Amino acid sequence: MKQSFAVTPRLRPMPPRRAIDFSVLDVGTGKTVCLIGRLRPTDADSLLPGRSHRIEVLGIGHHRSRGIKAGAVVNMEEAEQSIRHAVDAAERMSDCRVESLIVSVSGARLASEHYNATVPVPGRPVGDNDIQNVLRAGSNHAIRSDRSILHSMPLGFGLDATTGIRDPRGMVGEELGLDMHVVSADAAPVRNLILCVERCHLAVKTVVASPYAAGLAALDNDEAEIGATVVDMGAGTTTVAVFSGGKFVHTDAIALGGHHVTLDIARGLSIRVEDAERLKTLYGSVFSGRSDNLEMIGIVPVGGEAQLAPHHVPKSQLVAIVKPRVEETLELIRDRLHASGYARDAGKRVVLTGGACQLNGLADLAGKILGRNVRIGRPLGIRGLPDQARGPSFAAAAGLLVYPQRAAEEHFETVRTNLRATGTNGYFSRMGQWLKESF
Repeated sequence: MKQSFAVTPRLRPMPPRRAIDFSVLDVGTGKTVCLIGRLRPTDADSLLPGRSHRIEVLGIGHHRSRGIKAGAVVNMEEAEQSIRHAVDAAERMSDCRVESLIVSVSGARLASEHYNATVPVPGRPVGDNDIQNVLRAGSNHAIRSDRSILHSMPLGFGLDATTGIRDPRGMVGEELGLDMHVVSADAAPVRNLILCVERCHLAVKTVVASPYAAGLAALDNDEAEIGATVVDMGAGTTTVAVFSGGKFVHTDAIALGGHHVTLDIARGLSIRVEDAERLKTLYGSVFSGRSDNLEMIGIVPVGGEAQLAPHHVPKSQLVAIVKPRVEETLELIRDRLHASGYARDAGKRVVLTGGACQLNGLADLAGKILGRNVRIGRPLGIRGLPDQARGPSFAAAAGLLVYPQRAAEEHFETVRTNLRATGTNGYFSRMGQWLKESF
């Protein structure tokens, strides 16, 4: 009998009047980040729109990722050690023990699909049963054995020819329709990521698409409402999330990131990868300056001895290596966005997140290639982040702490799933966790 990998673990809605602690894990190609945060209910007027709780970071840990390539686990032992180091550092800082985590995924070929479903409501007011029936119909369309469903979001209802209805209860029509946005990923990489976390004796609460999390942290309400695109540029992947009408409406991913720029530098200058990363960080740029031909950079070729005098190359040579790869990445994003049909919904605003977006001049180049206003995004409305974690490279991790406030917007049908790889998160374990969180 074929096993089902359809739906990842689901996160229950938050208790509205109770403070609750969450631990999150952002597993990227370049670094693994663990955050422990406390979400406190407070007056909604004092929060960013769409948030019901104030977020305070209690602990943070990050470690260089090992065993991860293009956002997917390629070496279980090395990836496990990176997770253990990051979680241990966060536990020590917060003096809390982590038992379960919300985990992000950026690889595994993230993709969006939209499904339309209808149910008859012949001339009577729409009730809760009708809404559940159409939600169930939309969710059932999305189930595929080779893909893991990460998010299933109702975008709007329709009654006959009227669309864009947010709550159809009590309204009259002949046919109730639904537009459902489903985000999925390849099942095997998601299962391996969950298995890697469980090998650390930790349970996975749910899995969140990395670009969605970055958007939750970095976008303000006006941007999400009028239309904006979040481009999360990581080390191994560049992912996209389109927000429109306050909803997450599209996602995509390409297997290019900052590490590819580093490899290009290493090959082009014949130097070690570690040295190439340092040069990219210190001198990397996508635009040439007037003095770049005169400014010389010292390098040690592969196989050379560090104590010998380094060779020197002009900075313009470094720029000539960096710029084409960045242009290729941005052009792919532009073309994929237009091909998706969501270029109009994406609006005229692009927000860049991820560590790879910090190259000098990249925001200006992105504005020219994408034809939109571009800014660098940072986590908004989150207290307790240290200075080094307030930049774009920590947006996805911070957004995972925002996600529990939005989890109730999603709808999933209960199906048998084999995504949990151990017996540490069975029925009684889940029931105990729910009781702990709810009372």
